[in-house]
Amino acid sequence: MESNKKIAEVLNDLIRINNDRVAGYQKAAEDAREVDMDLLAIFHRMADESRQYASELTAEVVKLGNQPATGTTASGKIYRAWMDVKVGFSGKDRHSLLQSCEYGEDAAQKAYQAALTADVDLPAELNQIIVNQKASLKTSHDLIKKYRDMHEAVK
Repeated sequence: MESNKKIAEVLNDLIRINNDRVAGYQKAAEDAREVDMDLLAIFHRMADESRQYASELTAEVVKLGNQPATGTTASGKIYRAWMDVKVGFSGKDRHSLLQSCEYGEDAAQKAYQAALTADVDLPAELNQIIVNQKASLKTSHDLIKKYRDMHEAVK
């Protein structure tokens, strides 16, 4: 039973980081409306991706007989506040939006890596879910980085 609680804590951390990611991309999408429509579609897709991942993880926490997380991380709230301040100063330009999103993607990668290396005996199927989600999120990270790098190249 204690093992299930520890596993649920790891999964709940990932639920929170996905909730952070949803909130971050919703904020970025609001700002992108004024900047670039192509980014708007990407940001919506990435928010949907994290909604799906949070839903998958929530189902696993429930299967373990624990309460799934519903909020965001404290650092995620700080990140979104930082993004608001940064974008306010920079005038909501494309580069600043992409740079802020890449920061959030880095945080997601770190959270998933921490889950995989946590001192918890994850069942193989849960480990595989986390590995698969991390890989997909890495693809999203690389896309954001590519867009940011392309923008820097044309500056």
